[in-house]
Amino acid sequence: MALFYSNEDVALQVVLELRRLGHDVLTTLDAAKGRSALPDAEILAFATAEGRILLSHNRRQFLHLHRYRTDGHAGIVLCTFDTDFAGLAQRVHASVATMSDMKDRLIRLNRPVR
Repeated sequence: MALFYSNEDVALQVVLELRRLGHDVLTTLDAAKGRSALPDAEILAFATAEGRILLSHNRRQFLHLHRYRTDGHAGIVLCTFDTDFAGLAQRVHASVATMSDMKDRLIRLNRPVR
C-alpha cells in the first residue's frame, strides 16, 4: 500500500478510511506541523523527504509546484472537496493502486457528479 502525507485540509474521516484500506497516512498533526501555516513548498519538501505522496485539496498551489519544481517529489494526489469521505478515500485508493510508482507524478481527482 501507499505512504501518504495528508495536508491539514483533508478531513480526518478520509485519513481514517485510507488507513482502514491499508495505507500508511501521516497527517500534519501527527508530524507536529498542524496549524503552523507552512508554505506549500515546505509541505511538499517534507512529504518528499519522508517518501510520502502528498494528499491535498490545495489544487492550484501544488499543481504549480509540480509543474515548476526541479528536484522532484514522491507523488501528489489533488482532490476536490467531497463530503462523501469514504467515497473520496476509495477514489484515492483506486487511483494509486493503478500506478507502479508515483515518483514525480500528479493525480487529480474530481468529485463525481451526483
